[in-house]
Amino acid sequence: MSEATRSNLQPVLDFLSRHAPFDQMQAEHLLELTRRSKLAFFAKGEYVTRPEGGIAQHLYIIKQGRVRGETESGEESVWELIGGESFPIGALLAHRPVNTRHRAMEDSFCFELAADDFYTLLDKSEVLRDFCTRRLANLLDQAQRETQSYSTFQIAGEATLNSPLGKLLRPDAPYCLHSDSIQHVLETLQQIHGRSIAIVDESMRPVGIITLRDVLERVTLPQRSLSDSVATVMSKQLYILQEQDFAFEAALLMAEQGIGHVCVVDSTGKYLGVVSERMLFSLQKVGLGNISRAIQQAASIELLKQLAHEIRHFTQQLMAQGASVDQLTRIIAALNDRLTQRVISLTVSESDSPPPPFTWLAFGSEGREEQTLKTDQDNGILFEANSKSEADALRQQLLPLALQINHRLAEVGFPLCPGNIMASNPICCLSLEEWQARFQTWLKQGDAGHLLNAAIFFDFRPLYGPTEPVLRLRQSLHEGTSKNPRFLHMMAANALRNTPPLGLFSDFRLKSKGGGPASLDLKLQALTPFVDAARIYALAHNIKTTNTQQRLRDAAKVGAIPLGEVSAWCEAYGFLQMLRMRQHQQQDERGDNLDNKLAPESLNELDRRILKEALRQARKLQQRLAMDYQL
Repeated sequence: MSEATRSNLQPVLDFLSRHAPFDQMQAEHLLELTRRSKLAFFAKGEYVTRPEGGIAQHLYIIKQGRVRGETESGEESVWELIGGESFPIGALLAHRPVNTRHRAMEDSFCFELAADDFYTLLDKSEVLRDFCTRRLANLLDQAQRETQSYSTFQIAGEATLNSPLGKLLRPDAPYCLHSDSIQHVLETLQQIHGRSIAIVDESMRPVGIITLRDVLERVTLPQRSLSDSVATVMSKQLYILQEQDFAFEAALLMAEQGIGHVCVVDSTGKYLGVVSERMLFSLQKVGLGNISRAIQQAASIELLKQLAHEIRHFTQQLMAQGASVDQLTRIIAALNDRLTQRVISLTVSESDSPPPPFTWLAFGSEGREEQTLKTDQDNGILFEANSKSEADALRQQLLPLALQINHRLAEVGFPLCPGNIMASNPICCLSLEEWQARFQTWLKQGDAGHLLNAAIFFDFRPLYGPTEPVLRLRQSLHEGTSKNPRFLHMMAANALRNTPPLGLFSDFRLKSKGGGPASLDLKLQALTPFVDAARIYALAHNIKTTNTQQRLRDAAKVGAIPLGEVSAWCEAYGFLQMLRMRQHQQQDERGDNLDNKLAPESLNELDRRILKEALRQARKLQQRLAMDYQL
C-alpha cells in the first residue's frame, strides 16, 4: 500500500481505533475493514435500513450523527445509536432482514461494509467474532430490543427516561430576562432555592443559562458589579431540545457534551423549562424509594393491595429503561419482601396478645430472589424451643397467626401455594431442631419425595424476625451435605433427568397440547436446569448465597466450575428469565392468566437463535454436572 493511500485512510483508522471492538482488532484486520468500507451519507429523516429491504446487506458504523431504531409504525423510539456504534449485527449474523427501521435523526455519516466483507472479516478477526457473538447472546441488547415498553408509567409522581421532556417540567418554570441585573438573578435563585436558571429574551426564547458555579467563577471571584446585566456573565452555549423529545435524549446529550442542564422549548422555540442531570438520574431511584416507603407506612391490607399493583407498573418502567434481568428480579423480590414484612407486621400488631418470637422464611423463587410477575406463596416459620412439648405448644400459638398471614398475602396478590408449602401448614411451622432433623432425614434417605423437597426448601431466606437461627440452620444443612455425598450424587442424577428440549441438530423438541402451537415450559424445561445445578454446587462447596447466578459465580470463585464458562451460563439464564418476564408482562397487559408456556414460533428469528443457544448452555452446564458426579 502506498504512503498516500495509507495517509488517506489514517483518519478512518484513528476514528475506529477509539471505539470497541475495533480498538482491540489486529492492525491488519482493522486496515482491511477500513479499506473495504465506504462512507455513506444519510440526511435527517432518511432510512438507513428497513425490514422490507430484504436480507441485511451491510454493516454500518456510525461516524457522525445519530441513528434511531423504530417500530414498524415508526411512531415510537426503540433505541438510539451514536458515533462508533454498529448495526445491524444481529440481522447480519442471522442472515435475515432487520426487525426495525433505522432512521437518521440528524444528518449522519456511516461507514458501510458489504455483508460478504463482514463475513470474511468475521472469520479472520477473533476480536470481531467474539464481540459479535457476545452481542448475539448479550441480554442487555436483546432486552432493550424486545422488552421495552412504549408506554409512560408514572409511579408516585415520577416518570421514566422514556417520558417526553414536557412531562417532567413544572408549569411555572422560573427564568430571567437577559436585561435583568445580576442582583435580580441572584435574588430569584434564592427565592426558588435553585442552582441554575435560564435566561430568555423578550420573545421568551432561551439565550443563556447561569448556574451557581458561574456566579462563583464570573461574579464573585472577579468581583463584578451586581448591577451589571446578567447577559455579561451567563453561559451562552445552550443545548436545546423540544418538549416532545424523550428524557433519555437529554441524558444522552448530557453524557456526550459533559453538561448538566438542557433547555426545553415548544414547537415555536419558546422557553418551557430546564431539565437537569440530577432530575433525570433520580427518576428511577425516587420511584423505587417512594414505593418502598409507601409500603412500610401502609396502614391497611387494602392499601398494600394497591401498592402491589403499582409494583407491576414499576417493573414495566424498569424494563422500559433496559434494567438487567438480575436487577429486575431482585427489585421485585425486594419489594415483595417489603409487602410480606408489612403484612406480617400489621397482622402481629392486631393480635390480641404478642405471639412468641418467630422467623418467617421464604422458599423457592422468593428465597432465591428471582421472582417475576407470576409468583405464589412458598413460606414457612422457624422458632426456637427447648423441648418437643414446648415446640408443640408454640406451634399451636403460631399456626392461627400464620393462617391469617397466608390469607392476607393472597389478598395482597400472592396466591396460595397449590402444594400447601405455607407457614400455616404444621409441617412448615417448625422449631429450629425440627427443621434440622427434617433436613437431615432427607439427606440420609434421599428418596424421590426428599429430592423434590430439597429443591424447594433448601433455597430458604429469612424475611421477618430473628436471623441468627437461620444462620444455624444453614450451617447445619451444609455440614449435613458434606457428610452425605451420596445425596448430592442423587440430586445431580435427578437434575439430569430434566433435559433442555433440544433435538439432535439443535432444533426444539417440543410437544403440542390441545391443537395449539408447540411450546416449552420456560420455568421447568429452560430455567430449572440452571437452578438445580447451581444449588448442587452451592451445597457441595459451602456457598451460602441462594441466588442462582450468584451461586454460579461463587462456585467459580472457589474453583468448583470453570470461570470462563460461568459468564455464558449466567447470560443464558438471564435471557431465559427475560423471555419469561416479557411474556408475563404481555399476558398481564392483555388480562390473561400468567403462565410459563412459550411457543418458539412466536419469537423472531434472532430470539429463536438466542433461545437455542441458551438451551445449549443449559445442556453444557448439565454435562459439567454429569462429569463432576460421574453420571
